[in-house]
Amino acid sequence: MWHAILTLVRKELQAIMGDSQTRAMMIMPVILQLLLFPFAATLEVKNSTLAIYNEDGGAASIELIQRLAAAKAFPRLIMVNSEEQLRQSIDAQQALLAVRIAADFTRRLARGEPAQVQAIIDGRRSNSAQIAFGYAQQVIRQFAEEQRPQVLPARLTVQHLYNPNLEYRWFVLPSLVALITTIGCLMVTALSLAREREEGTFEQLLVSPLTPGYIMAGKAVPGILVAVIQGSIIAAAAVWVYHVPFTGSVWLLYLSMLCYGLSLSGFGLFISALCANQQQAFLGVFGFMAPAIILSGYLAPVENMPVILRAVSAVDPVTHFIVIVKGIFLKGHGFVQVWPHLWPLLAIAAVTLGLAYTLFLFRSGQ
Repeated sequence: MWHAILTLVRKELQAIMGDSQTRAMMIMPVILQLLLFPFAATLEVKNSTLAIYNEDGGAASIELIQRLAAAKAFPRLIMVNSEEQLRQSIDAQQALLAVRIAADFTRRLARGEPAQVQAIIDGRRSNSAQIAFGYAQQVIRQFAEEQRPQVLPARLTVQHLYNPNLEYRWFVLPSLVALITTIGCLMVTALSLAREREEGTFEQLLVSPLTPGYIMAGKAVPGILVAVIQGSIIAAAAVWVYHVPFTGSVWLLYLSMLCYGLSLSGFGLFISALCANQQQAFLGVFGFMAPAIILSGYLAPVENMPVILRAVSAVDPVTHFIVIVKGIFLKGHGFVQVWPHLWPLLAIAAVTLGLAYTLFLFRSGQ
């Protein structure tokens, strides 16, 4: 019986690698996202334009402007001479952020009084503008501390754990291990049974010596193998090409990949058992992927979501695997730290595979 299952697995792998379109669908997303994500999917602000309206003209305001110009987030400065020009620079999106230095800025600092600096943010690009404002605020705060050190009762020192230099690739690439494996595993498993129906071989599969359970196993294994291989490629590129630190255990990463692939196979086989052809299965994968990524915490923290969406996020396998892979990469998590997110993957796999098996029996008339 195990020989028959291996034969079915080999048949599935030949169907994947024998078709040029399917082969491209497995390889191209890995290559493209490895090249694009580390550079394009970033929240860092490095090449923004800052508009400055200096009403003061004193030595202190000039020094502050020089410090803002030296910040890597603002390689280009626009000096404006009126309220109208300041407003126009924001309206025309020439500047992401504008800073207005009050006329009495230098005089107030010389007297030891608080000096006023106004920041004007482009609300149409609120996320990037808020990040740019954070950079500008840090420069201005440091300048103020140097001018009036006697006023400060204490100094705040910031230390970034697990990512001391705030390299955004350290966050993106471990998450990419989860995203890429999701696409590959879902596509392979979701198209498997739908392809059999479309090609007219589904009935031949049912009359084979394999039981429905063994058929489901033979369809799930290729998807898990694809997920592990793609995840290995992304992880290796993250460590050796982009120099993301890997502080955890390799065996734990692969164990997590296997559990994650098993949970994804459950969703994929459920979609495949539900669909009549590959086009429907492809749309089903797309319909699952979009909300799964949005609710995973990759784009926005899960804690910011409404209660009902947090509950849905808890049954999203992407949510748990992103936490696992980032913990293994950056925090050196061991089995004890990973287990609270590993057992939900196994529970999700048990439920989805059970539902897929039940639907498979119903659709096959057994």
